[in-house]
Amino acid sequence: MPVFQFTALPPLSLYIHLPWCVRKCPYCDFNSHAVKDGIPETAYINALLADLEQDLPRIWGRRVMSVFIGGGTPSLFSPEALDQLLSGLRARLSINADAEITLEANPGTAEQEKFCEYRALGINRLSIGVQSFHDDALQVLGRIHGRGEAIRAAEIAHAAGFDNFNLDLMFALPDQTQAQAAEDVATAIDLEPTHISYYQLTLEPNTPFYAQPPVLPNNDLAWQIQQAGQQQLAEAGYGQYEVSAYAKEKRQCVHNLNYWQFGDYLGLGAGAHGKITDAAQQTITRLAKQRQPQAFMDTAGTAQGIQSERVLTRKDVGLEFMMNALRLSAGFESALFPAHTGQQLMLIAAPLCAAEEAGLLERTLKRIQPTEKGRRFLDDLLTLFVAD
Repeated sequence: MPVFQFTALPPLSLYIHLPWCVRKCPYCDFNSHAVKDGIPETAYINALLADLEQDLPRIWGRRVMSVFIGGGTPSLFSPEALDQLLSGLRARLSINADAEITLEANPGTAEQEKFCEYRALGINRLSIGVQSFHDDALQVLGRIHGRGEAIRAAEIAHAAGFDNFNLDLMFALPDQTQAQAAEDVATAIDLEPTHISYYQLTLEPNTPFYAQPPVLPNNDLAWQIQQAGQQQLAEAGYGQYEVSAYAKEKRQCVHNLNYWQFGDYLGLGAGAHGKITDAAQQTITRLAKQRQPQAFMDTAGTAQGIQSERVLTRKDVGLEFMMNALRLSAGFESALFPAHTGQQLMLIAAPLCAAEEAGLLERTLKRIQPTEKGRRFLDDLLTLFVAD
């Protein structure tokens, strides 16, 4: 008998990684690389399409529900290069007519004409990396923009016809006061994005901030800042649907929801990751592409272009599903677990009971979701499933 038993395939998304940025920020642990001698746009787009063609047999006949172009700073790419990319995708894939297509953008690269051209290409959502509206904080964070450019980027997005865009906003920044954090949230709300990602600055290994930590607000102050910010967002009509994601009604990020609900996704580009379910083979496979941009371009479309490939086990899927789905404030419908993992809920019966007894989880016949305590102590909740 197969390890997995799928009666249908989960939704499919596409992630594309454009790894270059103007300058690497000291807190960033993403696969991003500062531009030195210009971006090899044509060579990289050709490599992305070769990468896609190699992956196509894994997803024959399936439709793509969302596309997310992340980085790095994808808005460094010219509209002409993105046109080449999107035309190539549409020629090779069945992309839903109403697919959410997101481009990450940096306020320091926001231009009215550029944003209008992006919109004309079919990009219908932006994610703008503001992080703060205080110049001192932005300088410490190593950002290339200031308060004025951050505000202008949102105004340009509106003017270019984007009726759906996200602002990234950090809190618990070096030397940040509660008043400064509240002002950041208020400014973001005034710019009327449909979505705000509001998350705490963390010191990640292999970053300059980790090697030489700045002075950050203590845990108590960080918690006060978080609670106050969440209240501001709620009062402005931004519902928290995930740990760090807040959206106006029906404006949740479709692409990220698919991640959190353990859907499938192709990952194209330097260091991109993918997760693909194969109904014929009854397997779930995770893949990662070559991380360095030049190595990726040199090997895209060949066996060497795939840096790692791993078929998940029954235990893998139980843990990975819960690590994603329990980030959602509303949790998940019980039927989603067997649909997207090919396993029955009995697989995780023991940790579910333990989490419920600890007051971290609540469940009915139709739904499983973290309690308020479970959302606050999410790491403790997830540890129960790691230990299983």
